[in-house]
Amino acid sequence: MGRGVLHPALAATGFRLSRHAPSAALAPFVEFHWIVAWDRPGLPPFEQKILPHPNVHLAFEHPGPAVHGVERGLFIRRIEGTGHVLGVKFLPGGFRPFWGRPVSELTGRTVPAHAVLGPAADGAGRAILATTDESAMVAHAEALLLAARPEPDPLVAEVAGMVARIVADPGLTRVDALAGTLGVSARRLQRLFSGYVGVSPKWVLRRARLHEAHERADHGLDLDWAALAADLGYADQAHLTRDFTATIGVPPSRYAAG
Repeated sequence: MGRGVLHPALAATGFRLSRHAPSAALAPFVEFHWIVAWDRPGLPPFEQKILPHPNVHLAFEHPGPAVHGVERGLFIRRIEGTGHVLGVKFLPGGFRPFWGRPVSELTGRTVPAHAVLGPAADGAGRAILATTDESAMVAHAEALLLAARPEPDPLVAEVAGMVARIVADPGLTRVDALAGTLGVSARRLQRLFSGYVGVSPKWVLRRARLHEAHERADHGLDLDWAALAADLGYADQAHLTRDFTATIGVPPSRYAAG
């Protein structure tokens, strides 16, 4: 399971997750394609919580394909019966050339895919849901995006690199420190993140720390929360506990206990 999937060991009992690399032509825009499939006839519904990343997703599912802007809170998906979903995870900033407007306009919103990619999006969605062949699913999604592919925007790679720098160092906690590390002004950083990522650099910094915290809680036994708080740049354990609880809904020690 990928980072952001809460309680991944439990999640693996409810559904299957696979990832597929994009074609070279779409690599400047797309991080990867993901497929979630489940087969739970006669079993109780399964509820999965996900701590989202600063990425836009295109999801092909019932009742129709849709573009999902960055979600600030938890994303909760109820799984029952039998089915599958194919998603496209765009690079941070990677959806901006398709959207053509500040990505902050999408934050917290879901819009029909045909409103951005045209009526062919609905046909691609039907084809993807009609097959269980993962290669075929990816091919349908790629064909849709290649037909709508905009000119590459060099700022996408720059912005994606900025987000990758944050993820690589969850101890980064301040926007001014990040700007200094990247060699840009804080003002330019704010403009780029609003226009391309959809959320502020402060939000991305905070989310990276929470991803690191939940991942360590998922894999660590007898975790030293005070030491973790220090590693992640929190003033003390209480600050980590408040941040974790406000976003994920339970205190970190309770989350770690499963």
